[in-house]
Amino acid sequence: MNITVFGGAQPTEGTRAYEEARLLGSLLAQNGHTVITGGYMGTMAATSRGAHEAGGHVIGVTCIDIENWRGSTLNQWVKEEIRKQTLLERLHVLTNHCDAAMALSGGAGTLTEISLMWNLMVIESLPRKRLILIGDGWKNTLDSFFNAFESYTSSHHRDLLHFADDVNEAVKLLES
Repeated sequence: MNITVFGGAQPTEGTRAYEEARLLGSLLAQNGHTVITGGYMGTMAATSRGAHEAGGHVIGVTCIDIENWRGSTLNQWVKEEIRKQTLLERLHVLTNHCDAAMALSGGAGTLTEISLMWNLMVIESLPRKRLILIGDGWKNTLDSFFNAFESYTSSHHRDLLHFADDVNEAVKLLES
């Protein structure tokens, strides 16, 4: 399967978040999956690196908008680049060209990716796919959202999200 991994650009080599992302990439590649990331630094690089080191195929989805804003460059572990002009075009590829997606810790960009994919599945514009959110941060955030806006999120919509405590559990959920 093609698995998109969302996550923040901040983690650096040696940090817990970086090593967790690297392990996720490795586990996905060991299970025969192609890894799709945003192609830049942080968890994108770590996941790409883990998959590459395990012999997997890595696709990086980049865009000129981000490169102009941040000066980012493609990480060295990407084997295939899909380059788009805009962030919206990039998001389309990340959400539509995968069989499932996982989200590691991240900020506004990662939240956008999760929300977009989830909403596209809610309105049935995107076929139902596994969207696995990894770690307590996403579970706590979404639980707060569900509690505050209970009447806006049906149980059917909530069931589109899957939660895993760590990357090992996330891969088990994917494979089940």
